[in-house]
Amino acid sequence: MQTENKYSKQMSWCMGVAFTFLIASLGFLLSLLPVFKLIGPLASAILIAILYRQFFGYPMQIKSGIQFSSKHLLRAAIILYGLKLDIRVILSEGLIFLLKDAVIITFAILLMIFLAKKFHAHPTISLLLGVGTGVCGAAAIAAIAPIIKSKEEDTAISVGIIALIGTVFAIGYTLLRPILPFSDTVFGIWSGMSLHEIAQVVLAAAPAGEDALAYALLVKLGRVFLLIPLCFIFIFWMKKKSNQNEQQAKIEFPWFLLGFIAMSIVGSYVLGVSIPVSTGVLDGISTITTWLLTAAMVGLGLNVNLKDLQTKALKPVLTVILVSVCVSILSIILI
Repeated sequence: MQTENKYSKQMSWCMGVAFTFLIASLGFLLSLLPVFKLIGPLASAILIAILYRQFFGYPMQIKSGIQFSSKHLLRAAIILYGLKLDIRVILSEGLIFLLKDAVIITFAILLMIFLAKKFHAHPTISLLLGVGTGVCGAAAIAAIAPIIKSKEEDTAISVGIIALIGTVFAIGYTLLRPILPFSDTVFGIWSGMSLHEIAQVVLAAAPAGEDALAYALLVKLGRVFLLIPLCFIFIFWMKKKSNQNEQQAKIEFPWFLLGFIAMSIVGSYVLGVSIPVSTGVLDGISTITTWLLTAAMVGLGLNVNLKDLQTKALKPVLTVILVSVCVSILSIILI
């Protein structure tokens, strides 16, 4: 009997993980279509997962595998995401931009918190959106969410919103570029300093040329780099908050953050430096990272209830649009 129960649990786990990869595959396919290509596979997969939940309900029989994807695969993806960060470039060429990036991140988070309180927007979603706007979109939200103990539903909603709004702004940047009195380099810096996701920065800056794209990515990587100290700030804040709580809730250290730092060091000083690695291998790792992150988003999306979405998301959406506009203006001033 115990053997059968163990086998049943293993099958449930395997089917749950396979299910998230199936929906992730559909998300990748959907993102190949003209409109959905703009928002990418993560947001596309979340959309499919949300719709599945509304029409067919949550698949409780394979819950263990789905939860594994939403938690453990998410952490694995964040660790691998560290390989995208080249610390050498930031320290050698981007120190001045790093200071400006710190101003942008601080401004975005504090303004989002202030406006959320003023407009009575959902506090957790608003905070995650502030982090996503200031740092690096979905990856930053995924890193901060477990530290502040965000519900999976709130995390999924935040990722979907940041992907949508960021894409709209990236398209807006490309439309505005011909009429803006900016050089290509300045336009690239502006894009890297103010847009949410790395992919959105590439979308906006690439048409301006290679120099613009290079500066855009340099500035953007500075914001990604600052995700590390930001995580430690939130850990300190949550511990202080829990100490003030009578229940003294225990704040677990996000060990995956150490993995992120380790991979950043490996990607910056080992791969391609001490150990020669082809571009194909690095691209393969990047694809795996996106796959894991997309599968994790499926697990999060299955926890979203559309009725709750209507009550939770409207005010945060309006607030993050306002904050994104302010970040764009501040970025121009800082340049």
